[in-house]
Amino acid sequence: MLKPLPNPEDGTVIVGMSGGVDSAVAALLLRDAGYSVQGLFMSNWEDDDGYCTTASDFQDARRVCETLGIALHRVSFAEQYRERVFSHFLREYAAARTPNPDVLCNREIKFGVCFDYMQRLGAAWIATGHYAQIRHTDTYPELLKAVDTGKDQSYFLHSVPVPALSKTLFPIGGLQKAQVRRMAHAAGLPVFDKPDSTGICFIGERPFQEFLSRHLRTEPGPIETADGIVIGEHRGLALYTLGQRSGLRVGGRAGAAAAPWYVADKINARNALIVVQDQNHPLLLSDAFDVEQMHWINPGDAHDSPTECMVKTRYRQSDLRCSLAKSGDQHWRVTLNRQARAVTPGQYAVFYSGERCLGGGIIAQRFNSALAPDAHGITYNSLFSAEGS
Repeated sequence: MLKPLPNPEDGTVIVGMSGGVDSAVAALLLRDAGYSVQGLFMSNWEDDDGYCTTASDFQDARRVCETLGIALHRVSFAEQYRERVFSHFLREYAAARTPNPDVLCNREIKFGVCFDYMQRLGAAWIATGHYAQIRHTDTYPELLKAVDTGKDQSYFLHSVPVPALSKTLFPIGGLQKAQVRRMAHAAGLPVFDKPDSTGICFIGERPFQEFLSRHLRTEPGPIETADGIVIGEHRGLALYTLGQRSGLRVGGRAGAAAAPWYVADKINARNALIVVQDQNHPLLLSDAFDVEQMHWINPGDAHDSPTECMVKTRYRQSDLRCSLAKSGDQHWRVTLNRQARAVTPGQYAVFYSGERCLGGGIIAQRFNSALAPDAHGITYNSLFSAEGS
């Protein structure tokens, strides 16, 4: 049985204010619907390196709250962010995997320690400017895709703890981005034309390889073709990701086609970066992969028999049809109906049944059953597992 959205009399709603237009309109809609609304601004990255926009974002959030006539709280979870998000982020890159800190930031910070803090402030509900929808039921909440499919953020929200998700509102999930900006302009909100934020959650947009190099010890190593021929030197495996084309610094090679090179694999055991010249090279394609640390929003969706569903292996990717089956206590095997490019260990695979998000987990290994053993009797599947990323 579906529950209606909470009545305004059901208690205070605290909105996570980022200083952007989406959270501003979320607060506007709730205020105009008669809710008792307060705002909360988090500053979770305190390094003053010229790239962080926390100070200006706070001023924007303050001006929005003044315009709306609501109180604004400010809090820092910088210590928790470094412990729960940034340290994991660095460990994954050091292991030659490619993490997604936005997923962890939502789970651990926005809907973790911040959710607890909001409840201590007296919030009965929390709200954010995420593009997603929630259907509140008598059992488990249902996380749904946003109406604006180009802005849908359910991918980043799939591992939010259920107790927090059941107390969360996404006021703009049923709107198009253009509608949100028009509403902000009509209400006189000063951020109606502010550009969308980009970059790492709370850290912002910055030269990424330079940033990683400051926090990780990187070791140069060989850049090799799929045939094992060394054609250059990389600056550290952590600085590259599968499918990457730019920044390889690999020029022309005698006997090779004049075509761009793409990162196809990272082999920790030899600190080697494998590159190919075809963006659809078999080494870049996978027809199956394993997922670990699986989180189900509704545990009832975790069946012993294979489940037919859809999956995204990265944000903004089109849904891929797949079969999901348990493979041991800790892993799930995902078999794709068609090959996918650059399925990347460390990234999240998020599963859907129609518009409903089932949950997701971390990509651990990838496979391509079409690849035959090489001359040494080693299948390329082994590159994707024990020796690879």
